[in-house]
Amino acid sequence: MTETVLLVGGGGREHAIARAVADDCALYACASNRNPGIRRLADGFETIDETDAAAVADYATDVGADLAVIGPESALAAGVADALDDAGVYAFGPRAEEARLETDKAYQREFMEEADVPGCPDYAVFDDIEAACDYIDAYDGDLAVKPAGLTGGKGVKVIGDQVTAEEAKAYLRDSDYDRVVLEERLVGEEFTIQAFVANTDVRTTPAVQDHKRAYEGDEGPNTGGMGSYSDTGLSLPFMTDGDYEAAVDVLEAVVEALPDYKGVLYGQFMLTDEGPKVVEFNARFGDPEAMNTLPVLDTPFIDVLTAARDGEALPELSFAGEATVCKYAVPDGYPVDPDAGAEIAVDEESVGDALLYYASVDERDDGLYTTTSRSFAVVGRGDSIAAAERQAEAGLSAAGDGLRIRHDVGKADLVERRIEHMNELRE
Repeated sequence: MTETVLLVGGGGREHAIARAVADDCALYACASNRNPGIRRLADGFETIDETDAAAVADYATDVGADLAVIGPESALAAGVADALDDAGVYAFGPRAEEARLETDKAYQREFMEEADVPGCPDYAVFDDIEAACDYIDAYDGDLAVKPAGLTGGKGVKVIGDQVTAEEAKAYLRDSDYDRVVLEERLVGEEFTIQAFVANTDVRTTPAVQDHKRAYEGDEGPNTGGMGSYSDTGLSLPFMTDGDYEAAVDVLEAVVEALPDYKGVLYGQFMLTDEGPKVVEFNARFGDPEAMNTLPVLDTPFIDVLTAARDGEALPELSFAGEATVCKYAVPDGYPVDPDAGAEIAVDEESVGDALLYYASVDERDDGLYTTTSRSFAVVGRGDSIAAAERQAEAGLSAAGDGLRIRHDVGKADLVERRIEHMNELRE
């Protein structure tokens, strides 16, 4: 019997999900934007706000969906998984209460402390901005300043890296945040591990390193991510096998404390001289990290979804053993003042052997238009990071005028700097 799957969301991560399941099911999708890559793969596409839980559940019922995959964190925060579950459509995504692990950073840290999840940094939570500023003055060291709610990866300010203490206080005073979390600044190299979770099983995927800074050489403001890479195995070149396993232990501790959790559990870690520490958790696939992991997943993703729904053990995961490099094309001005609503042209034939994933674009009757976020990504695969990078770079000729790319993602000298940085810290 063919499964009918509903995909919620219209970004690059959702295009990767669509490509991973489309050949094995009847796929329907809904999102607030029309993603041309998803639309072509789907048997039906409906324009629906991803946070309209009732409308998403109604559409799932209308198309006879057997299960659903939820992409964006905004949908999880809005209770879309709850609405789908309550309508009898299994949602591969946590209910709103479990999704607080991402949507509420104060809850995230308090949960880690109460459940004794390893890797939690020193932190303090404030709903009084002046009290937070006093804490900055009194703290012996640098801090990361985080709004407690969702910010799309662009709300965090790090003292000693992005801002001074005085600038951090001014940022807080000028903001309208109700609550903020102040955490010790973690120094090291960041990496991400995503896990498929259901029925208390945890199946992990290869580590990925994202690049948040807007410009080459890790300069400029934070973005949702300008690109990312993974290696041929589970770890990254600057990691040891023990580092990967320690991070997996953290994810397993989370699921042990949240046995009803289902969906993707994304751990963003900082590899410090003391081992991995938790930067944050996300309750869904990363964008771009989904585009690094799903193309090299040999195990059919539909088998993960149906096992989760049916209460069975999740399948052990098998991967192709290829490295991947993902690079985004983003609108001019992104992330501070992106040129939204501009018409762009993408020459799909020029991508070659790389994979093209449409992200935050809107397909209209008269063409393809940018939104306020990243437009599309190109993913290269190969028997080394260098080979994957060359394929991704060659595929970027698909980017036309009005788009910007961070070309150094996955380059040998950047990867070597990561290795040298960790060697220095360990010494």
